[in-house]
Amino acid sequence: MTALRPRLALSVAEEPVALAEPFKITGYVFTDMPVVVARLRNGAAEGQGEASGVYYLGDDVPAMVAAIEAAREAIEGGVDREGLRRAMPPCGGRNAVDAALWDLEAKLGGRPAWAIAGLERPRPLVTTFTVGAAEPEIMARKAMGYTHARALKLKLTGEADLDAARVQAVRGARPDAWLAVDANQGFVPDTLERLMPALVDAKVRLLEQPFARGREADMEGLGSSIPVAADESLQSLADLESMVGRFDVVNIKLDKCGGLTEGLEIARQAKRLGLGVMVGNMVGTSLAMGPAFLLGQLCEVVDLDGPIFITRDREPAVTYADGLISYPEHGWGAPS
Repeated sequence: MTALRPRLALSVAEEPVALAEPFKITGYVFTDMPVVVARLRNGAAEGQGEASGVYYLGDDVPAMVAAIEAAREAIEGGVDREGLRRAMPPCGGRNAVDAALWDLEAKLGGRPAWAIAGLERPRPLVTTFTVGAAEPEIMARKAMGYTHARALKLKLTGEADLDAARVQAVRGARPDAWLAVDANQGFVPDTLERLMPALVDAKVRLLEQPFARGREADMEGLGSSIPVAADESLQSLADLESMVGRFDVVNIKLDKCGGLTEGLEIARQAKRLGLGVMVGNMVGTSLAMGPAFLLGQLCEVVDLDGPIFITRDREPAVTYADGLISYPEHGWGAPS
């Protein structure tokens, strides 16, 4: 006889998250980033997870809440993490519930989430620190302000001459830093070809999502000497195999793929396919960084600087020191 799964009590809340200052990328200026927090209770134990959604897909707070509510019966009926992947499509709402399931499992079973995931005890990770798109001198000052950073990521906007000046200004200010640039789909082949000499001259080590999602075929003739990462082009596990031969690295964000459960599978399969692996974030508080930090243990590039952009974090909080991110052992995914 199959054992009945315990029923779970689900609660869903919207929580405001204010940014310390406006943040500009290609096509968007963000002033805040509200999140959804899902909480699952079983007796005295409660697990929680946070998600910001995927803004360019319309996966905002109302959409995330609606997706969770549509699956409420399955969730409260005692769904497990694999069952959740069948009950909900990849989205921020599924990420929030998936994280809550991991957290609840850790508390009920007395084992940390990293052990449940088959990982070694988490270590601090070198993370990039992001410089939003602005005038070159402003970006250079911002890069100088990240005095502890070992790695920087610059947001570009697809304006070749201005972007070249931005990269040159930051490289001049921080000759020591590992440097990545992120176009957020802002380029077309002609403008990137004009910019590429400046990127090579500045010793840029990673070029993220140069072309629009849906224009992945443009990658085939790029011939970049700089490794290229897929972000918007890779939403979930279903997209992974199509990245081979077009991108060198895949950027896994838990809001895109619907949670740590699928994120771990993407990372492991990407490595088998010969792709590099990166973890990113959609801003958020330290609660959202907990699952991403575990995924980061499998990644060559880590971009988990979201909490530095918000006015108020939650406790327990991540710490940043010497260019590294550390997550507290008593935070999300801890046994108690």
